[in-house]
Amino acid sequence: MAKFMDLVKVTPQYFIPKHLLSSGMHWFMQVETPWVKNNIIKLLTKAYDINVSEAADENMDNYPHLNACFTRALKPDARPIDDTTDSWVSPADGLISQSTHIDGNKIIQAKCHTYSVEALVGGDIEYAKKFRNGDAAVIYLSPKDYHRVHIPVDAKLLSMTYVPGDLFAVNPATVRLVDGLFARNERLVIRFESEKGPFCLIMVGAIFVGSMETVFQGKITPEYQPTIQHWDYIEENISFTKGDEIGRFNMGSTVVLLTPEGQIPELGKIHPDTPIQMGQHLAKYPDNNKTASMSHNIEDEATR
Repeated sequence: MAKFMDLVKVTPQYFIPKHLLSSGMHWFMQVETPWVKNNIIKLLTKAYDINVSEAADENMDNYPHLNACFTRALKPDARPIDDTTDSWVSPADGLISQSTHIDGNKIIQAKCHTYSVEALVGGDIEYAKKFRNGDAAVIYLSPKDYHRVHIPVDAKLLSMTYVPGDLFAVNPATVRLVDGLFARNERLVIRFESEKGPFCLIMVGAIFVGSMETVFQGKITPEYQPTIQHWDYIEENISFTKGDEIGRFNMGSTVVLLTPEGQIPELGKIHPDTPIQMGQHLAKYPDNNKTASMSHNIEDEATR
């Protein structure tokens, strides 16, 4: 029965004009007619059980349009940033739908479904090699979640690539059925360098996610472009501190994190379907000193 319901939810997505509908949603989300946007905001707030009390401005009528409401800022103390030494924080509110070790270049999406790191990062084979046998985590943002994306650790921005693609939904049913979903949908591949090495944060688009934007490049979609676009920021020396905002979604979508082998193994060992909020502890770098000490103890025991 569950498989049948998944098919009912997913099959129509192969036939509907997803980009056209998403462009229409983007237009609708910008409507400023007070009686329209105020009533829709109230309806969606109740339908999705949005926590209005966390918003910097709790009066929903003050938002100029629906998109401003969905991408609303929160009160300064609503998302405290975990300050544990050597820790990563969650870049977004949502559900950790996947946390896995990367098997060579393969990432498990769901039962019987995998996709390659190369495909996910837009075909950049050399860059994809950095994450061979590394770790990955996927965070799904539902419409009720806070829709801004933040940096999980102190890092320097290197580059960003817009990869055109489809716009399937990214809900659990679609993840279970659509092969290579995250490497199939349009996405922003954002490359960073931290003190511990490189990592990648991918913002994955979806149907009705009428807009993706970053703080360093502004709105990226729409318009939906037919070809890959690339921005290089190395010479601009743009750095972020853990918890800084880097971008935002309209409505809801998915963030994927990729790290190299051994950099932060905890990232690939988080229990699936774990709810999390931006700023909460996500994973911690391994204690190399402790590992080295254990290695020396084992060697000492072996020589006795």
